[in-house]
Amino acid sequence: MAASALDLTRNLSLYAVPAAWVLSIAPHFYAASLGRFDNKNPRTYTRETEGDQSIDKATKGKILRAESAQMNGFENVGLFASAVVIGNVAKLDNWTLNVLSGSYLATRAIYNLLYIRGTTDALASARSVAFVSGVGIIMTFFIKSGNLLKNQL
Repeated sequence: MAASALDLTRNLSLYAVPAAWVLSIAPHFYAASLGRFDNKNPRTYTRETEGDQSIDKATKGKILRAESAQMNGFENVGLFASAVVIGNVAKLDNWTLNVLSGSYLATRAIYNLLYIRGTTDALASARSVAFVSGVGIIMTFFIKSGNLLKNQL
C-alpha cells in the first residue's frame, strides 16, 4: 500500500529544503517572463528594467518585487536548511519536523505572492507578517532542538 504524501508519521522534512529552494527561485522565473531578461547578464536585469521605457510601470513593479522576493528567499533558505538539519540531528518527532517544515514552505509561498502583488500598505504589512512567521518557525526548530539536545551533550 502506497504511503500518502500527507502521512505525517514519515519524516518528510528534508524534502522541504529543495522545495524551499524552488520557492526561492520561482519569483525570478516569473520576473524573467515579464520583461527582457538577458541571461548573458542576469544580475543587471533589475537595473535595466528600471530604465526600460517599453515596459509599463505596473509590470516594472512586479518584476522588481519578484526579484526582491527571490533575493529574500535565498537569504533565508540557508537558515531554514540548517534548522531542518538540526531538527533531524536532535531527533525531533516526525510530526513536529513535518508540520514546521510544511508551515515554513506555506509562509514562503504566501510571502512570494504578497510581495509580487503587494502594491498596497495592507499587502505589504501582510507580507511582513508572513516573513516574521517564517522566521518564527525557523527559530522554533532551533529552540525545540536545543531543548532536546541540552541534556544530551
